[in-house]
Amino acid sequence: MIERETHSVVGDVGFMGRPDDGIVEIGFSVIPDRHRRGYATEAACALLDWALREPGIEGVIVRCDAGNEASIRVLERVGFTRAGDADGQIRWHVGVTREG
Repeated sequence: MIERETHSVVGDVGFMGRPDDGIVEIGFSVIPDRHRRGYATEAACALLDWALREPGIEGVIVRCDAGNEASIRVLERVGFTRAGDADGQIRWHVGVTREG
């Protein structure tokens, strides 16, 4: 993620590997001094939209730590649905999902 005004790197966003059976996982993070400026929401939304426009992609998943309230708010805002909890993490999805 690049901040437009300063051209500085303020975080990262990307795919967590190749798609698996039509499902792709995304991840994101923002450096602490740029939190609460909408960067994570903008990046997660853009990556979700991009992924769902790709042929063969039926769903997108994300995992976040159960105590990460900021990421939880971002995922809810972007439209992800909570799909379960395991090992201290929450699994979220949009579109088709499969157990895993």
